[in-house]
Amino acid sequence: MKNKMVRFRRFRAGDGAVAVMLGVSLCGFLIFYVAPFLLSAVYAFVDNPIQREFVGLKNFIALFSNEYFLLGLKNTGIFLACGIPAGVVLSLALALLLHKMTRGSEWVGLIFLIPLVLPSALMAFVWENLIAEESYGMWLMVLIFLSKNIGYNMVLYLNGLSRIPPEFYECACAEGAGAWWRFVHVTLPYLTPTSFLVLIMSLVNSFKIFKEIYLMTGAYPPEPMYLLQHFMNSTLASLNYPKLVSAVYVLTGGLLCLILILYRAERAVSAKLSGE
Repeated sequence: MKNKMVRFRRFRAGDGAVAVMLGVSLCGFLIFYVAPFLLSAVYAFVDNPIQREFVGLKNFIALFSNEYFLLGLKNTGIFLACGIPAGVVLSLALALLLHKMTRGSEWVGLIFLIPLVLPSALMAFVWENLIAEESYGMWLMVLIFLSKNIGYNMVLYLNGLSRIPPEFYECACAEGAGAWWRFVHVTLPYLTPTSFLVLIMSLVNSFKIFKEIYLMTGAYPPEPMYLLQHFMNSTLASLNYPKLVSAVYVLTGGLLCLILILYRAERAVSAKLSGE
């Protein structure tokens, strides 16, 4: 009984340490990220940071009349629509291949993980020397994004595949199901939580590609490579805070809506699997 009480006290003490560390991290996140983000909202509805005269939605209306914002919004949307699905499909295909390999899978996986540890400046230097400047375009951004993120997503999918009970496949085989049926009705549904995580991480990492693009092209890239971050950088340089904050809130709102749609879809599939 005494030993049990000692283990219980140790467990509770460990819980307290974890709670403290999580609390400190949460406080830091709230103070340095959430609070400034919310407090800056006032700039989206005033004419300038000095007089702060309320102008309603005028800044947002002007934003959607700005040709550079619309160009950045269009290119960012095309980049996300091309890069993220391609990354998900390729990383899943690679994970399936490595999951079935009996020899050499560690070395193959390592090759795709190398870009994760390379500095952005080095990656930009490599691509800048591989591709002629007059050839820069949307396809190059997608290619850089895929090279940096396929390995990470592959690891996530490998973890998801290892969690699918082999009995499911054995039962399907006993019923005469083919490889495609097992993939569609067993693998994909039970990888839904992993796919949701992969999509969210891909969405977050897609905006990090700006570092390489900026190092390669500077503040004035070719038109197909002009992203929302370029617009925000130029707006910040001109100290136009109302326009900058409006753009940030439009982008954040769009991303939150997309994440909500993905979350609802993941919950629907999970609920269906639980019902079965």
